[in-house]
Amino acid sequence: MIFDLKEITIAQRQNYLQSAIAPRPIALVSTVNQAGQINLSPFSFFNLFSAQPPILVFSPSLRVRDNSTKHTLENILEVPQAVVHIVDYDMVNQTSLSSCEYPKEINEFLKSGFTQEPASLVRPPMVKESKIKMECQVLEVKPLGEKAGAGNLVISEILLMHIDDSILNEQGLIDQRKLQQVGRLGGNWYCQVDASNLFEVEKPNTKLGVGFDALPSSIRQSRILTGNDLALLANFQQIPDPDTNLSFDNIRLKNIFQYFSLHPDEMEKEIHLYAKELISEGKLTEAWQALLRI
Repeated sequence: MIFDLKEITIAQRQNYLQSAIAPRPIALVSTVNQAGQINLSPFSFFNLFSAQPPILVFSPSLRVRDNSTKHTLENILEVPQAVVHIVDYDMVNQTSLSSCEYPKEINEFLKSGFTQEPASLVRPPMVKESKIKMECQVLEVKPLGEKAGAGNLVISEILLMHIDDSILNEQGLIDQRKLQQVGRLGGNWYCQVDASNLFEVEKPNTKLGVGFDALPSSIRQSRILTGNDLALLANFQQIPDPDTNLSFDNIRLKNIFQYFSLHPDEMEKEIHLYAKELISEGKLTEAWQALLRI
């Protein structure tokens, strides 16, 4: 189906966009106005945009319901500072509670049960329970429109980070397995990042992979190997030279050649299935060698 976003309702548009562009990290943002009234509210229109200078951006959108402005935005226009907290699984329900539209004079720290503690450099207080806190100076607020649902980009420089020791590894870096961040999806859906669903993908960096176009056609057009499988093979800097002794040393390959010698198509299928197993085990060189025996 094709959707013209100008022809559907804002609610429909929100549902499609927020379900498709996900998961999104959640920024729990504390702000304060000139009268000293504190606000705490989560935003999933949020991400990192620069390391030098360290810049994050989050967006308090105009309310879809009545086109009104959120208290976070009003506070930042008065006091251009914020503390942005990363939301993990241990605090997700309290964070959701803080999103209730309480009157401006109500402190969401009290309503959500979070502990308020002073920041080091900025006026807004910090959430003690958060394992990552970022004190920020707001550099610019960029409105994206005047209609309901329009975003307001709050471009902020990170001045200071507070990181809980419990999520650091032996090198003093954040261990992704310990943080258990949550991500925002569409509707009421969230996701949790933990060790069971984490995986690593080696970055090519300056190493140039041979690419899909350099793969032999019998491999590139495989009905067994997926795009992910082929990408791992194509990330090699050069296609390995075939090991002529492999078919004799490898019992699995030896059996494939023996049983399917009269059926080339079946032999290719079995070798591709074997290569796929090797790839899933991270044995990429062995997978290449098996494929090169066809």
